[in-house]
Amino acid sequence: MFTRVKSAVASFMGGIMAVSSINNSDRSGGSDLPLKYPYMRPKFLGLSPDEIECSADHIARPILILKETRRLPWATGYAEVINAGKSALNEDQACCEVLLVKKKPIGSLTPRKTSTSRRRSSLPNSVGMGMWENDACICPQDSQEGLIFHYWALFDGHAGSGAAVMASKLLHQHIVEQLQGVLEVLSNLASLPPTVLGDEPNHQSSPCTHRTLNRAASLHGATGAPGSPCTPPTRFFVEKKIYHESLVIGALENAFKIMDAQIEREKSIYNISGGCTVLVVVFLLGKLYVGNAGDSRAIIIRNGEIIPMSTEFTPESERQRLQFLGFMQPHLLGGEFTHLEFPRRVQRKEVGKKMLYRDFTMTGWAYKTIEDEDLRFPLIYGEGKKARVMATIGVTRGLGDHDLKVHDSNIYIKPFLCCFPEVKVYNLTQYVHEADDVLVMGTDGLWDVLSNEEVAETVTSFLANCDPDDLNRYTMAAQDLVMRARGVLRNQGWRIDNDRLGSGDDISVYIIPLMFGNRQP
Repeated sequence: MFTRVKSAVASFMGGIMAVSSINNSDRSGGSDLPLKYPYMRPKFLGLSPDEIECSADHIARPILILKETRRLPWATGYAEVINAGKSALNEDQACCEVLLVKKKPIGSLTPRKTSTSRRRSSLPNSVGMGMWENDACICPQDSQEGLIFHYWALFDGHAGSGAAVMASKLLHQHIVEQLQGVLEVLSNLASLPPTVLGDEPNHQSSPCTHRTLNRAASLHGATGAPGSPCTPPTRFFVEKKIYHESLVIGALENAFKIMDAQIEREKSIYNISGGCTVLVVVFLLGKLYVGNAGDSRAIIIRNGEIIPMSTEFTPESERQRLQFLGFMQPHLLGGEFTHLEFPRRVQRKEVGKKMLYRDFTMTGWAYKTIEDEDLRFPLIYGEGKKARVMATIGVTRGLGDHDLKVHDSNIYIKPFLCCFPEVKVYNLTQYVHEADDVLVMGTDGLWDVLSNEEVAETVTSFLANCDPDDLNRYTMAAQDLVMRARGVLRNQGWRIDNDRLGSGDDISVYIIPLMFGNRQP
């Protein structure tokens, strides 16, 4: 065990595995299986093969931006840069679509499978649109066909780019399928004025505006009017209040679960390397749904105010969940880890003495007498960005990682990793947004070196010096933000202001102007 942990800690202390091993996993994933999808950069960048090759320069680290603003909806800005040698390829991926969830044909009981998404090279009126043969169309105005939603997503891969590339191609298809299952209820809500659309109680709506699901909506395919022989007495079946936001949130959660299961299932026939964190934003019926599984982050900047729209999921932030799982299912620890947390590694000479500890039931610290089993390696080890689950991985939510094991052991780490996102909701209809009000999405390469306040100051200052009518301003702001986080290459490495270390990680950033959301039907 000591040798295994020593090797794992060596990796942990460096923050990454050896570059050569990551490079190999990028290219082959240690498998002779064919790739599910080849490595690429986001299609909306419109890069040629030569440009993709040039973008992988780990020394110059060129910043890539949109060639045409109208490739993305709402004049969304986007910029990215590769890491400084952490891995051979840029393991970040991005996707942006405008999709139509079509109504199911009369008599259909199940959603039809969606086809592979295709994209037009240029799209009018600043609208990017996925072309779906079955469940979406290229006419965003044709709302009679179903419900339109906008979709932005960032995928941050680790131990290879395979899972990130696959999720960037398929996750929105699963979201379409899940939304189609609740389309009838959502379509009825879409016909109501925005002021009477139902909100969750914590989203500043009056109780009298809540719209809940009736029995017919909550039970698909149910028949029989109230009081008929096939309808049970009401006193035995009290319906819970379910708000329309919960249907969208549930669709996102199910889509993540199905995407994760597909990665696991298809690893036996395709080379799908590593795993990835996921940050998605869906705009539907006047609201932004921000779903996060991992350590990427989204914030809204509105009139100088910063509104956090996501929570990072790390070994520290999910300590109690991980410890509880280790306590309930100790076999997952392989007899080599302890679910308890100590301020430092316990040594044998300390057996019988008292030391501070923390269990899953605790937020504070208390003393316990050290026993032999406390000499096992901690389930969660390290602090801050160096915290790791089983001395191996620094994020606790995301997709993939089904084959990930503790170094030189048969202890799987996937049971401790969650594929479900946390979803937060922002109601765009409650506010009048100005041209400088934006939502910023970024992978952890941005947030590792810049705080929310620094990001907001950078974006706000840049936009204030731009022509408000220039739609390129959001892409330029994204470029400026990535440039600040990357820094400038000096003898001591990449540096930002005050001679701080710049980000050596992949960085991907969306800047989404919120004023366009108020103009959507």
